[in-house]
Amino acid sequence: MKLSEVLRGVTVDVPFDPALEIEDIAYDSRKATAGTMFVCLSGVRTDGHIFATNAYATGCRVFLCEKPIDVPADAVVLTCADTRAALAVCSVNFFRNPAKDIKVIGITGTKGKTTTAHIIKAVLDQAGIPTGIIGTVGVAFLDRRLPTVNTTPESYELQKLLRMMADAGCKAAAIEVSSLGLKSHRVDGLQFAAAVFTNLYPDHIGTNEHATFEEYAYWKKQLFYQCDFALLCSDDPFSAQIREICTCPVCTYGFDPAADYRLSDVRQIKRDNLLGVAFSAAYGAGTQDFFASLPGAVNALNCVAAIAIAKQFSVSDDVLQESLSHVSVKGRGEVVPTGTDFSVIIDYAHNGVSLKSMIDTLRTYEHNRIIALYGSVGSRTEIRRQELGLVSGALCDLTIVTSDDPDFEDPQHIVDEIARYVEEAGGKHVDIVDRAEAIRYALSIAEPGDILLLAGKGHEEFMKVKGEKLPFSEKQVIFDYLKERKNHG
Repeated sequence: MKLSEVLRGVTVDVPFDPALEIEDIAYDSRKATAGTMFVCLSGVRTDGHIFATNAYATGCRVFLCEKPIDVPADAVVLTCADTRAALAVCSVNFFRNPAKDIKVIGITGTKGKTTTAHIIKAVLDQAGIPTGIIGTVGVAFLDRRLPTVNTTPESYELQKLLRMMADAGCKAAAIEVSSLGLKSHRVDGLQFAAAVFTNLYPDHIGTNEHATFEEYAYWKKQLFYQCDFALLCSDDPFSAQIREICTCPVCTYGFDPAADYRLSDVRQIKRDNLLGVAFSAAYGAGTQDFFASLPGAVNALNCVAAIAIAKQFSVSDDVLQESLSHVSVKGRGEVVPTGTDFSVIIDYAHNGVSLKSMIDTLRTYEHNRIIALYGSVGSRTEIRRQELGLVSGALCDLTIVTSDDPDFEDPQHIVDEIARYVEEAGGKHVDIVDRAEAIRYALSIAEPGDILLLAGKGHEEFMKVKGEKLPFSEKQVIFDYLKERKNHG
């Protein structure tokens, strides 16, 4: 692609040869070769400008930067105001603006992004509309699965993935849009066919994130300047502020009686120790009844958001009812089909708020005991461990304290800290540092009607120990143990 086409929409400080051919764009100097344009990004921990000499040494001769770089005179050095914003625009250009060929649905909010995105993908796929997904759990489209580093990938990767999806035949893509992704210009230049707002709570405030809650809210709102249709949860007061800035059609959902898609009559359903939720949704001229194989009223709300988006694609109620009845989201309230007389849930809850929310949800189901198994990542503040311990100590019949990405911290020390707060809340606990051993123990003591919650790891299939990511699958541990138990009678 010609350099003039790559830079369309980007203002640079010096003239250049518009016919110069660019074979690829790189922002990692290790990937910069002859024919690439190296974009120098200023990051929190590193500055791409200092790696320009490395990129030159490997053959790169075109550079886009924010400040002077030390490269020989035969290099084409172009300066712009913000290379992150420029990278996003250049990536849209380089990958031929994929959003023109695939309808992109962006989901933002403090909670519910991952689950809502997966439900949207499930219902659209069921309706014969091949849909990709990009988010915390990774990338999936058709038969392909790819990992992601960030919830919202860097703009180059994002546009590349959307182009791959469009070329493979996908008609839609559901992507999680984080506040940090918006702040880092990862979705600049991307016009969303629809944008969804779930909720807003204080989060991601601190070093390397957002300075204040107001800043966090500001970036969430930015998504709705670049969408053709907005879907807002009217139960959350912040939706009113978003609505004020929308110039596109707006639709609402929630328990709010005035919502366009109104949720009501939510009932927790337990079938053969599989937990789900039944609900009614009123929209258009009538009301439809649904059952979703996800636990809790919050997931009923996520389902209604997906229903509202699906209706933008003219999906029938029959297809919606069928797809929701067997939807599953990896590591997000995931009900593991164990075939036992007790229930097993895997969830990503890793702080006090999310753990309490999940336990409160599980307590609404008929049960014998609630058993929570979790740990806490290494090198984090004690306040998180305090919150976790106090929550499970107060709400659970038993807490099994174990490891969760201890990294370089002594896992026994982490376990001891959490256990102290479980005791402070008056709870019973068993401490087993090895997470696989802890899971096997939990399964061995589970009684009929128990609900066993494995919290913290969620979709992750690794354990971070002393700087290494070691393979670890909770579901594999579960199935291996149950198979071994069956074989031994």
